[in-house]
Amino acid sequence: MFEQGLFITAELQVKPDIDLDTAVAAIHSFCEGMNSEKGCSMALPLQDRENPRRFIFWERYEDKAAFEQHFQAEHTQKFIQSGLTELVQAFETQLLTELK
Repeated sequence: MFEQGLFITAELQVKPDIDLDTAVAAIHSFCEGMNSEKGCSMALPLQDRENPRRFIFWERYEDKAAFEQHFQAEHTQKFIQSGLTELVQAFETQLLTELK
C-alpha cells in the first residue's frame, strides 16, 4: 500500500474529431512514459464504459515537485501538443489519515 504522496485524479475527454483508436494508443504511450518518471509511482488510465471517449487518470507522485517535473517531461509535452484530448477537471488529493 502507498504511503502519503500527491495523488492526482484527472478527467480527459477525447475530442470529437479525433479517431478513438489513435487517442487510445497515445494514452497508453503517455502513461508508459509517466510510469517511467522519477517520482511517479503510478499512472493508470481508466476508460468509461458508457462513454469510451472519457478517461480518468489516477496518478501518484512522491511530492509536488515530482508532479511539477512531470509537465517538463518530453512525453507529457508531446501528449499535450498532440491536441487529442481536453482536460475536463483534475483533483489533487491525499490518503485519508487517522483522526487524532
